[in-house]
Amino acid sequence: MAELVADCPRCRASKMTFDLIAELHTHNEHRWQRWYEAFCICRQCLHSTIFVLAQDEIEYEDWLRNHKLTDLNVAVNQVFKVKGHISLKDSAGEQPPDHLPENIKSAFTEGAACMAIGCHNAAATMFRLCIDLATRSMLPEGEVDGLNRHIRRNLGLRLPWLFDQKILPEALRELSTCIKDDGNDGAHEGSLSEEDSADILDFTYILLERIYTEPKRVEIASARRTARRSASSS
Repeated sequence: MAELVADCPRCRASKMTFDLIAELHTHNEHRWQRWYEAFCICRQCLHSTIFVLAQDEIEYEDWLRNHKLTDLNVAVNQVFKVKGHISLKDSAGEQPPDHLPENIKSAFTEGAACMAIGCHNAAATMFRLCIDLATRSMLPEGEVDGLNRHIRRNLGLRLPWLFDQKILPEALRELSTCIKDDGNDGAHEGSLSEEDSADILDFTYILLERIYTEPKRVEIASARRTARRSASSS
């Protein structure tokens, strides 16, 4: 039976050995990295946990295509990294838009997890971070009329400037009113409601789609078109 060593979220035992009973291959990343959800039993408390595992060693790629994790004759940790475990935070969480930079995707996923368990102030803070990271790189470098250090540093001031300069589409301006000029949207006071955080989520999702997802899809479609034209002419 395959064995996994991890901290047990049920009994809090550190670096405990688990028996890996069953697994589900969920998706691949980077073309070769296989991700699994693995059903495991803690040898101390005998309770079950579903761990999220990501392949760490590419040399097992061919073997994993034809075998199950339960067939491994080495410790699972030699082949996979434990990326977390399935819990309440995974219930009905909003999935991030496609083709996001890794740091923005990570912040969005954390915000969605906070939303799923009702932590609305924390969720809004993470979604706000997504917007901050995405729009900061859109500002021109050097001295620009009307662009001062306060606008560069304050998201609530930066967004109107980007709309006024036509850098962000005007159609999103009304949705952006959920981002207040005071720089904290009420999160620092813990006063955000579920509706407030949902408004910030909506704006964040649509903005990220406009900045990252749609251009990348166009790029991919253009590459496919070029490939088809090249194939037909050869």
